Amino acid sequence: MQNNRERSEAKLNSKKREERLSSLNRLKAMIAKGLLPRPKVKGFINNHIHTWYSFSPYSPTMAVWKSYQAGLETAGIVDHDNAAGAVEFIEAGKTTGLATTVGMECRVDFSATPLAGRRLNHPDQLSTAYIALHGIPHDKIETTNTFFREGIEKRVERTKKMTERLNRYFKPWEIELSFNRDVLPLSMYGEGGTVTERHLLFALAEKITGKFGKGEDLLKFLLEKLKINISTKLLTLLKDTDNPYYTYDLMGILKSQFLELIYIPATEECYDVSSVVNFANSINSIPAYAYLGDITESVTGDKKAQAFEDSYLEELFKIIKELGFKAVTYMPSRNTSEQINRVSKLSVRYGLLQICGEDINSPRQSFTGKAITRIKYPLLVDTTWALIGHETLATDNPEDAFFSKKTVRKYPDLYERIKVYSEIGRKRRQI
Repeated sequence: MQNNRERSEAKLNSKKREERLSSLNRLKAMIAKGLLPRPKVKGFINNHIHTWYSFSPYSPTMAVWKSYQAGLETAGIVDHDNAAGAVEFIEAGKTTGLATTVGMECRVDFSATPLAGRRLNHPDQLSTAYIALHGIPHDKIETTNTFFREGIEKRVERTKKMTERLNRYFKPWEIELSFNRDVLPLSMYGEGGTVTERHLLFALAEKITGKFGKGEDLLKFLLEKLKINISTKLLTLLKDTDNPYYTYDLMGILKSQFLELIYIPATEECYDVSSVVNFANSINSIPAYAYLGDITESVTGDKKAQAFEDSYLEELFKIIKELGFKAVTYMPSRNTSEQINRVSKLSVRYGLLQICGEDINSPRQSFTGKAITRIKYPLLVDTTWALIGHETLATDNPEDAFFSKKTVRKYPDLYERIKVYSEIGRKRRQI
């Protein structure tokens, strides 16, 4: 039975969508027959899970299985620049009985706003911010993919140029990447996915490991030739040649310590913030600013200490409200309690939904780690169920969307609306 389980689980990451979903059905059947234990639901939620349609070791089906096995109560897909994995994610959720939310993440340009020239939540360029579209109605998934496709194409071209710049940098050590052979195949670009800096740096990590092996020689190259500063924790991980996540750990170091040397600013691919917010509102998805906050030490290992929005946070909230944002999303693992409390109070003041999740894009991350346990605040859980209620109703009738004029007139108090829609979301899950 163990071998059957392992074979079926491995096929959850098959290149064929049908095989991924059929393997999930087999695993669910094993549970129904008592051949595998049924996971215990722990009451945790996560609205920010990446799949390999952006950068992740997980297909949408595998991401749902991991979430289900970990005991999540709900799971939300959020890929960069696309929602191409959303239909599969929803279907896998139905198979396991796991409630799902649909979102996507993108970078936008704030140059035409009073925040021009500020460092928002993007570590590599000013006037640029990550935002999310949450609660995408299911009949608007393809509309969303179409809207962002041009940005994906421009991002591919920029990543090609960064590959060329990287090759010039590494020429002295005879390390060279082919974008088409080494980088592009790591992505799901051919099926609507995007190509990110992480794909490029993962390919580089594989090349460096292939050149120097794992352990001391590789560390010597990083420290002496690339002049990279590595924390004690990460040094220990890279000294461990049996580390199963070696390439991911090396990629994280390269992202935080090397990327800036070859980085080409994302300009054309970053749409104007107002155009994206207006699009999101037009399809009844929920545009959310992704709060990052000042960083002292990156828990994920891929960001250096840096100041972001905290020094002008009240101004930021005023402006995003005026721009038409409906929510703020944040990740507890990246923030202190003081930061979260401040964001929460400002969200209440400006009538913005608070949406929460943990950025799952690496096999080292736990789907129900310590950070997830901090997302058990009743409001954040209820908001997630409200998203599920919203997606269901808005897909059937746009007038029933959470922020539609009809709904706001009927439930003008945001928190009453959350309660009503969360009850709808929970009831729909039971049907």
